[in-house]
Amino acid sequence: MAGKRYKVSSPDELQKAATIAVAGDEMVIANGNYTNWQVVINTSGTAEKPIIIRAESPGQVIFSGDVNKPVFQLTGSYTELTGLTFTGCNVFKANGGFLIELKNSKYCRVTDCTFAKNLAKDQFMPIVVLSGKGEHNRIDHCNFTSNIDNQEVQVKITKDEIPTYSLIDHNVFRDKDKVNWKVFNGGECVQIGQDPVLLGTRYAYTTVRDNRFIHCNGEPEVISNKSSGNNYIHNYFEDCEGELVMRGGHDCLIDSNTFKGGTGGIRINGTHHTITNNVLEDLPTGIRLMYGMAKGKTEIGFYIAASDCLIENNRISKTDTGILIGDSKNADWTGKFDTNKYPSRTVQDVAPFNITLVDNVIIDTKNSVVHNEQ
Repeated sequence: MAGKRYKVSSPDELQKAATIAVAGDEMVIANGNYTNWQVVINTSGTAEKPIIIRAESPGQVIFSGDVNKPVFQLTGSYTELTGLTFTGCNVFKANGGFLIELKNSKYCRVTDCTFAKNLAKDQFMPIVVLSGKGEHNRIDHCNFTSNIDNQEVQVKITKDEIPTYSLIDHNVFRDKDKVNWKVFNGGECVQIGQDPVLLGTRYAYTTVRDNRFIHCNGEPEVISNKSSGNNYIHNYFEDCEGELVMRGGHDCLIDSNTFKGGTGGIRINGTHHTITNNVLEDLPTGIRLMYGMAKGKTEIGFYIAASDCLIENNRISKTDTGILIGDSKNADWTGKFDTNKYPSRTVQDVAPFNITLVDNVIIDTKNSVVHNEQ
């Protein structure tokens, strides 16, 4: 038996429908252009009968204008947002001007939505956020195109709150220009955790898979990993001015990704990462394993030296260097970060160690494997 369908065309109407909706019900937002929506949805469906909030026609429900609080904040369970378009939005940080936030939600989903030409008015500002103590939420089959000075998808990790088992899959990220912020920071497409120094050991168990990143030039980290236990599987990168970066954290899997053209491939700090079955082509360096200020999972350092990583069965071609073991040797960060906020030595003088290379195919390169850890 089909659930009830509620047709809405204002935030008040949607909020009212959400207070009475039950598993299997559907809320349909009428086609049109909308501004100034701020809706908290605390509905609870079931795995068999999720609650659906959808556009009347995909692509014809369009949100724009200034955003000072989340346009949609999902706080319940088994609730799905689908078919919505966000374009020309100006997002502000003060009160959390996200376009969508999944906060403490469980088994909620954002699918088939479009985010285009949205502008972050403050640095380090994401447009889609998974936060709180959420579990098993999903962002999939969405398009992120030509967004400006922002982060697209963020898994927000704090000392007390970690969203776990998030799935970010089958999205397209493309045509992202370099951010205008100082030192060109704050323009990741996907960021899992924000504090690699003090919170990098938090385990988020996020999976990022089957996404496409085309001409993503926001900053040097297209994907920024700053937590532990995450999986990056079967993603495709083309002509990006940035890398897939293990900036912090440990015990991550990087498997079966493809990199073609651009400024780099995979960059590794931290311990016990597994880098397998990746294809890297036409890059300056395929895989970089970095020096740090400290080592292991208990020492504190602004960067943790790469260690105990397995690099197996990767195919690297048409690079200047296939695998570089020991990048940023003795890099001096004195005065470049707040040592009160991030208690760390400032020189990267701890070399990578216990790196295992097995059955990698490296062809058409100037230097197959370079050791700079001596």
